[in-house]
Parts: sequence; structure tokens; C-alpha cells
Amino acid sequence: MARPAPEAKARRGPAPSPGWLDWLERAGNRLPDPATLFLLGTGAVIVASQVVATTGLRVARPGGEGGDELVAVGLLTSDGLYWLLENLVDNFVRFPPLGIVLVGMLGIGVAERSGFVGALLRALLLAVPQRLLTPAVFLVGVLSSVALDAGYVVLPPVAAALFHAVGRPPVVGLAAVFAGVSAGFSANLVVTGLDPLLAGFSEAGARIVDPGYRVAATANWWFMIASTFVLTAIGWAVTARFVEPRYRDRPPEEGGTPPPVPEAEEGDAEGRALRAALVALAVLGLLVGAAVLIPGAPLHGSGGRFPRWVTTIVPLLFLGFLVPGVAYGVRAGTVHSDRDVARLMGETMAAMGPYIVLAFFAAQFVAAFAHSGLGEMVAVAGGRALARAALPTPVLLLAFIALVSVANLFIGSMSAKYAFLAPVFVPMFMQVGVSPELVQAAYRVGDSVTNVITPLNPYLVIILVFLRRYIPRAGIGTLVALMLPYSVAFLLAWSALLLVFVGLGLELGPAGPLRVPPAG
Repeated sequence: MARPAPEAKARRGPAPSPGWLDWLERAGNRLPDPATLFLLGTGAVIVASQVVATTGLRVARPGGEGGDELVAVGLLTSDGLYWLLENLVDNFVRFPPLGIVLVGMLGIGVAERSGFVGALLRALLLAVPQRLLTPAVFLVGVLSSVALDAGYVVLPPVAAALFHAVGRPPVVGLAAVFAGVSAGFSANLVVTGLDPLLAGFSEAGARIVDPGYRVAATANWWFMIASTFVLTAIGWAVTARFVEPRYRDRPPEEGGTPPPVPEAEEGDAEGRALRAALVALAVLGLLVGAAVLIPGAPLHGSGGRFPRWVTTIVPLLFLGFLVPGVAYGVRAGTVHSDRDVARLMGETMAAMGPYIVLAFFAAQFVAAFAHSGLGEMVAVAGGRALARAALPTPVLLLAFIALVSVANLFIGSMSAKYAFLAPVFVPMFMQVGVSPELVQAAYRVGDSVTNVITPLNPYLVIILVFLRRYIPRAGIGTLVALMLPYSVAFLLAWSALLLVFVGLGLELGPAGPLRVPPAG
């Protein structure tokens, strides 16, 4: 169990020079602590919003009537400063990842500290060939988007622990799964809740030109399936060629290979406890399945845009870790009463203290940036500049992907960006015969690849906290240097895949054409 994986053995030898990544890491880590960085960013937004508001700069709203314009909200005015103070608590409490992360980690913490996660990982190692550990972790990360944002919370600590268990740097497992979850967010083998959401915006933009146009939720399905396998292969290659060689020979406190994990004794107490936990998990699965499938049951039907079970995925994950964790602990003797369960939860929340501090300052920055209107103005103005360029279709698609990738650094919400960009680009592309479905596919590429390096990804904070478990001095520079190779490789490979579909004339999915008759 403690021996290096065959995959790691095969890669030993001269490693590529990581000098520029090391330089980027050092430069980034000279920045202030991330909490201070978010505080300074909030101050910069306050000043910039006031400057833009004072100059009277305006940007016409996409699809709006005459006179409907975007303007900046100055935050250095009396009203602006009052807004900052009045919403200080609400910004923190309503910060989207805060509750998701803390609730999810309550269950994970019990499962981890009772011994269930470690025992389960050791059992999984017997089933997954070690040479395929990296692509397996990566593929699970890509597929996690079916559960919305839950993959950000659940998978990184599990992947890091799994790599640790086979004697490989835990940060490599964390990086691989984070790249799959975040940079590969739009890919999947099945239609997810993202598809009808994006299709609705594409359809609204298309109807500016063609009032009867319809965009199906399955319009990008074939492209997303192909993307899943391509990104998994690219992620595997980037991990083996760039990421793992940087950490393989470092000391453990700098993210290197940790001390070997002791071999677990076969059978006996651990085996019985693991069987009890899996039985409890199976019973819970049957109950949840019944609640989803039986008409009138709590999780049956739709809860708005998504099925009820999707909207309750985080509480379900909480139970999915808590129930087997408690069952394992009772059988293994690590949990004797409800007091032990509460103690394990308390220890988990204590370990999450650094995340809560970072989340407070990150919440103020994100809220101030959104309230100021600067993000929308930047995205719309840049979109219009690109729309005016007379470019061939492949070049136009690549330029659009690049624009969305940059816009994603300023506006984290996938739906918010597309709500502003779709009314500009969908009708503009239709005028030269490019389908709304193709514009939507290009948007998904650009929106995903920079998720792992933008400070406006609210889950970047929790990834940094996980990273600091293995590199205590890690900062933003460490995380960006770790993830940048994935971002660049995905941008190139995923864009190339889209151009292959265009060049071969392959439909993007059921009811997903590449071309439409040019608008008049």
C-alpha cells in the first residue's frame, strides 16, 4: 500500500524544467495573505467604482431599448458607504459557498475522523489499478458537475487522501480533481442542470433575430461527451508531465511525497466496520431512491429549474458521509455516543476556521464588485468590441472563447456572464450563419478553463485551505502556479476539439446544428 504507484515509477527520470512556474509561485506568494488580498481588492473596487461613476461612463445594455444603459454605482458616496456597512453581515452570510462548504464538511469530517474514509480509500485501492489513478480521479471530477457545486467540497480532500495513501504527493491529487471539477465544469456524459439554463439564454438571444427559434437542452450533448474524454486525457498528461514532477522530490512540508501510509491489517475490526458502514450507506441509498422515484415523496418531481434531488444534493451528501461514518465509528469503537459525533463535528469546524476568515473577506469583495456594476460593464464593452471585428468563423469562435475566458476572471457566475453576452453574440453570429448552439458550446469552453485561476471563483478559497494542509505556507501564487498548466492546456485542447466538430461538420448534439441560414 505504501509503495509508489507504477504510474509514478514510470515517470521517474529527467523532469522538465519548472522554472517559470516556480518563478510564478514565488511572485504570487509575495502577495499579501489571501484575506488581505481580498480586502485590498474590495478597496480597489470601491475607488474604481467611484471614478467610473464620476466620469459618467455608460454602456448600452445588450438587447435593451434605447436609453437602457449600464452605469457604475459609486461606493465612495454616502449611500455607497452605507450599503457596504449595512450589507457587511448579509454579504458574509449569503456568500454562496459558505453554507455549502460547512454543511458538506460536517458530514465529511465525521466520516474522516471516525476512520471510514481511510478504510474506504484502502479498499478502493484494491479495485482501481494504480496506473489509472490519475485519470480515474480526473474523470470523477469532470462528472461531478451533475451534482452542481458539490464536487468542490467533497472531492478535493478525498483525492488528496487517495494519493497520500499510495505514496504520491497529495497536492497532485488535489490539483487533478480540482481541474476536473472546475476547469472541466461544462463537460459531462449526461445532460445536467446547466444545459437547460444555457439553452434558455441562447434561445432568448436567437429570438432577437428569429422570433420562433428554439434551442434544445440536448444541443451540446455530443460535444460534451467528447469533451469529457478529451479533457480527462489532457488532464492526465498535464499531471504526469508538468504537475507531479514539480512536487515529487520536494520535502513533505512543501507538498512533496509524504511518509508511507502504514499497511492496514486485513480483515478483523476494520473489515467488519467497513461492511457495517457500507450496509448503512446502502440502506440510506434505498431510502433516498424511494424518495426520488415514488410520486408524492419528498424528493420526487421538480424543485424549480432542477429536480428536487439535485437542489438538495448538499444535504444528501452530508447524510451520505455522516450515516456510514457513524456506523463505521460505532462498529470500530471510535464512536461510542452522540457526544463523540458532536465532538468530531466540532473538530471539523475548528479546522475550517481559516476558511471562514477567508470567506468573510472574499464575500465582501465579490458583493462589492457585483453591486458596483463594473463586471457587467467590462464584459459587455469587450463583447461589443469583438462583435464589430469582421473575422472568419473559426477565428471569431476562438476570439469569443478568449473573450469569455478573460471575462470569467471578472465575473464568476456562468449564468450572469451569458445573460449579458448571449444577446450580443448569438444574433451577431446568426447573421453570418453560425448557430446559437455553436455559440453556446464556445461559451462553455471559455467559461470553464479559467475557473481554476480566477480569484472570483468563490470555491478557490476552500481549495486554498485544503492545499494548506499539505503546504502550510501556500498562497495564491502556489495555487495559480499549480493550476495554470491545466488552464492553458484545456484552453488549447478544448478549443481545438470545437474546431474539429466545425471542420468535420459534426452536430454538437441532438438538435444541435452548426449552421443556420444567414439572417437578412
